[in-house]
Amino acid sequence: MASSPEFVQYVADQLSGAGTISYRKMFGEYGLYCDGKFFGCICDDQFFVKMTEAGKRLAPDMDTGSPYEGAKPHFLIEELENTEFLAEFVTETCRELPMPKPKKKKVKE
Repeated sequence: MASSPEFVQYVADQLSGAGTISYRKMFGEYGLYCDGKFFGCICDDQFFVKMTEAGKRLAPDMDTGSPYEGAKPHFLIEELENTEFLAEFVTETCRELPMPKPKKKKVKE
């Protein structure tokens, strides 16, 4: 089952306190970015965030799961109403994640 665009937009809106939240469709689901860093995804209308030490400190008892078969475990965010916690959680998670590598420019022949 694919995620609904409405759910993806709702999650993005709930995370707005963390920075500039964007998303893009990937393999039929959605990847989430905060200020240009990929930090999570939405699969089957479930919100997943990459595992980091900061996340473990902030929510040691949070459920985990894999967004798709073969994926590493992620935090499964089920409580979407506490926007202050969500902003802090995403902000601290993104501090630990590397910036994306710059894309190479295509060489014209």
